[in-house]
Amino acid sequence: MNYEFEVVGEIVGKERPRVNMYTGRVYTPNKTKDYEALIQQYFKLKYPKHELLTGRIYIDIIAYLKIPTSTSKLKKMQMLENILSPTKKPDVDNIAKSILDALNGFVFKDDNQVSKISVEKRYGLDEKIIVKVNEY
Repeated sequence: MNYEFEVVGEIVGKERPRVNMYTGRVYTPNKTKDYEALIQQYFKLKYPKHELLTGRIYIDIIAYLKIPTSTSKLKKMQMLENILSPTKKPDVDNIAKSILDALNGFVFKDDNQVSKISVEKRYGLDEKIIVKVNEY
């Protein structure tokens, strides 16, 4: 089974857990929780009656980051042709972690099923992520 979907909007990498100084409890920041919920909503919209994947998984992620407004026309063209790549945050490992945590127990049983992963950052006109989940 293969799934492919797109998440439009600001890309949020997985943030570090925080500690409440009064209670001592560890919690996930709201921005991260909200982004993981958004990923699940986009998946549900495209696949309302999806099956939980049980085999080994390959995930391919392409993150399109918005081109800065002050960029020259020449650099903008190079960015769109994927000659120049983004070197700003979020980091690819944090992007992958956000997506894996959002899909864990939702699209596949556990993220230990993921045996191969590919993450690429590119520039695009709109900020979005394209996720392909393949069972092989």
